[in-house]
Parts: sequence; structure tokens; C-alpha cells
Amino acid sequence: MIEFAPALKEILDELKTDYTEDMIAKATDYACYLQKENQKMNLTAITAPKEMAVKHFADSLCLFNYVDLPENAALLDVGSGAGFPGLVLRIFRPDLKVTLLDASKKRCGFLERLKGELSVDDVEILWGRSEDLAREENLREQFDFVTARAVASLPVLLELCTPFLKPGGRFLALKGKEETDSAARALTLLNCDLVADHRYRLNGEDRAVLEIKKISPTPEKYPRRAGMPEKRPL
Repeated sequence: MIEFAPALKEILDELKTDYTEDMIAKATDYACYLQKENQKMNLTAITAPKEMAVKHFADSLCLFNYVDLPENAALLDVGSGAGFPGLVLRIFRPDLKVTLLDASKKRCGFLERLKGELSVDDVEILWGRSEDLAREENLREQFDFVTARAVASLPVLLELCTPFLKPGGRFLALKGKEETDSAARALTLLNCDLVADHRYRLNGEDRAVLEIKKISPTPEKYPRRAGMPEKRPL
């Protein structure tokens, strides 16, 4: 993994993203542990050090270039998988109150072990489906920001993610090139508004941070029962 740290520094310098040597060291430990664990379970198809630096770590951190996250903001990462972007954001912004949510018990187990490896014990890991956890009083409408880097369509992600947001909070979807017209109905039904569509290119690929504001509380009927958002998108 000797190529990882120089590659990450180079791309972060290009992005004008602030970092310390300790942050780079933690990110390198993260990448090494992910590469090792990936041999036992399927966590990522991207395993080359330089690719990991750009497509996992720098892509997660691009969010800081477009959205201002206040100090001590509470952030939930839905469908966190191997921890992107939520855990990377926590490494480079230690003040953030980060919670990672995933429906896979095995992936949550990986994230718990990774917490120990990186000494980030303040990060909370939640195992379960968004449709169920968004009904819990201690989670519904409790977060300032919700992130997702999942491959689901925007209408599906909106239903799974925005119920966790406080009114006035922001849902930040890290996506490839995607048209947002199909989400107009979902935005209306979920009392949300697309406030910015930040487009950029990273390593020659089209990327976007979609910034969506929650205007008022989510109607009680959303999210629908498990599986319905994917089967019948709003």
C-alpha cells in the first residue's frame, strides 16, 4: 500500500482539501485493513491502492468542497457498506458526530472491527433496514445531515434517507451522472427541495453531490414497509 498515501495527498492537494499527516496515516490504515478484509468478504471491487485513494477516499471528501458542515453536526451515512463516505468524513472532520447504517450484519461487523483499528470509538454502527430504523423515535428526524453513496435511484434514496433528517437538514447524495427530473414527485411527497446539483469530474469521471433540503417533517406513512421503496419508487 505504499502508493496509497502519495496518491491520496496528490488528489487532495488538487481538490484543495485540508488534511494533516495523522489523517493521511489513519486513511492509509483504513485502506490497508479494507484490502485485507476484502479477501475474506466482498466489501469492494476497487482494491488497487491508487484507485482506492481516488474512487473511495477522495470521492467521499469531495463533499466538503460543496457543502458546509457546521462543527459537531450529527451525520448519518445510509447504506454505508465499507464506510464510504461516512467514516472517511469522520477521519477528516473528527468533530462530526457520525453514525453508519447498513442492512448487512457482516458489513456492520467489519465496521465495528474497523472502528477499533482506527481508534474512532465515538462512531456509532447501526444494523438494520432504513425502512424499519426510520420508525424509531430516537432516530427519526434526529440528524442534521444524511449521506448516501448507494447505487439506488434518487427517488428510492430519498424515501430511505430523508425520514432521518431534522426539518431544515440536508440529504447529500454522492452520485455518478444522473438526471434529477425523475425525483420531482418524490421530493414533493417527502417535503423536500433540491437546492443544489453540484457537478464535477474526478479522475475523468462525471460525479455529483446532490444537496436536498428537508422543508418540513416527513409524512408519517413514509418510509413504506421494507422492500416497497425499491419495488415501487415514488
